[in-house]
Amino acid sequence: MSASVLKSTVDTKSPAAQKNHRRIVDLLTQLKNEEELICAGGGPKAVDSQHKKGRLTGRERVKKLVDPGSQFFELGIYAAYEMYEEWGGAPGAGVITGLARVCGRTVMLIVNDATVKAGAFFPLTAKKVIRAQNIAIENRIPTIYLVDSAGIFLPLQEDVFPDTDDFGRVFRNNAVMSAMGIPQIAAIMGMCVAGGAYLPVMCDHILMTEGSGLFLAGPALVQAAIGQKTSAEELGGAKMHSQISGTVDFREPDDESCIARIRSLVDKMGAPNTAPFSHTKSRDPLYPGQEIYSIFTADPGKQYDMRDIIASIVDASEFDEYRGESGETLLCGYARIGGWAVGIVANQKKHVQTFARGSDQKRIEFGSVIYTESAEKAARFILDCNQNRIPLIFLHDVNGFMVGKDAEWSGIIRAGAKMVNAVANSVVPKISVICGGSFGAGHYAMCGKAYDPRFMFAWPTARYAVMSGDAAATTLAEIKLKQLEREGKKVDEKQKKEVYESIRSTYEHQTDPRYAAARLWVDAIIDPAHTRDALIWALEAAALNSEIREFKTGVLQT
Repeated sequence: MSASVLKSTVDTKSPAAQKNHRRIVDLLTQLKNEEELICAGGGPKAVDSQHKKGRLTGRERVKKLVDPGSQFFELGIYAAYEMYEEWGGAPGAGVITGLARVCGRTVMLIVNDATVKAGAFFPLTAKKVIRAQNIAIENRIPTIYLVDSAGIFLPLQEDVFPDTDDFGRVFRNNAVMSAMGIPQIAAIMGMCVAGGAYLPVMCDHILMTEGSGLFLAGPALVQAAIGQKTSAEELGGAKMHSQISGTVDFREPDDESCIARIRSLVDKMGAPNTAPFSHTKSRDPLYPGQEIYSIFTADPGKQYDMRDIIASIVDASEFDEYRGESGETLLCGYARIGGWAVGIVANQKKHVQTFARGSDQKRIEFGSVIYTESAEKAARFILDCNQNRIPLIFLHDVNGFMVGKDAEWSGIIRAGAKMVNAVANSVVPKISVICGGSFGAGHYAMCGKAYDPRFMFAWPTARYAVMSGDAAATTLAEIKLKQLEREGKKVDEKQKKEVYESIRSTYEHQTDPRYAAARLWVDAIIDPAHTRDALIWALEAAALNSEIREFKTGVLQT
């Protein structure tokens, strides 16, 4: 059986390639420094306070829980980035989430970081926990909760308590996951109070360490409410819940023994159902992931060949390109990643010389733009992948759909709607990676956040908005200047430039991937060289769900 082997065309020693390399390395260095600060949580004093209580920090617990020598694939580390600063910030939203291997099993970890406001739930904390649960639900991933939280952050309770993606949804998801047969283990390793007390009690197994507390109301609130005086231990300590209320399944003396018990329980879980997707032995690409640094450019005026990126990601650099001579601004094809069969839909950044539709007149199609032919090709390819149970990978670097008379006459809206329909109704796992731009309706067609990708990743070079920064700044600046003119204010060239730069700066900040990750629009900002590893994590997680519903698209405008 043969497959096309991609041949890299990149001269990694050229000045342009070296410039690309330096830019990505600089961005990654900045991200690494920021992530180290986030991982520090509430800082040294808060860590010391946790240790004085005889407890490990959340990150120390994760390190002891995961299999020795394995990686923890963290999700949502930038949650709440640059937010809640009036309250001193909330690094990582005060909770650690991600995929790990425990006793050889892929699991989802949801771990309170008690060094950040005693693990209290900010609005983004609830949303981050819910996102982790939703990933677990979609992919049927066993979930482990390490609970150490003071409950809702009361000054912001109105944004944490009432809505469908707020605190109560966490417990609803606990119940739904249990009904679906998704294993859940909860360990109370500190405080677990008020509504938050329902989380562990709705899981399959409940563990609790000595010195922890589990109660609907703490001693002070009990005294205020009903006048009863009691100690925390008597009210809701581990011994009481183990011997009297019977709420706790396992009482453990400390964090280390609790983690050992969790591992023992995971070790005895039954195997998941067989994955419905094709899987063979993994083979390394012919080109190292680090070559992506030299290949990729975020400069809108520069081109690169997306095939060179794909060659550094897929097994043996083999790629069966689908309709390679049609609709060339979108690449579609079959490959394997980590042994898993995948269908890839990727924006091509190179300009393409082709013929105008229905004539022999030559034209140039611009890279990163979706034309009628490319949208129709992608829609057909996505249908094939669903027919053959092949997971889909979307690699974004898209400016949007082509506009203008020729595009409209060719039926660009109809073709775009067909592609969006296929993406929206796709039943196989979908995983998106935003490499460069992901703008406007092109973002939707390439399986943006609203189209239920199982995982959404971004490179540090990603830009994520309704349109690019320059285009948006020009449009918004014109609107602002016309408003000033209507108010009778004269604006000179210097003021015009200041208005433009101010708007552009704000807009560029909002298109930064960290801004998106802070709001959980992307699950992780990944090193481009580690794209293959991230996709393997995602594919292995997706393979835990053996159920694929019937594929239907409804009406397609043909």
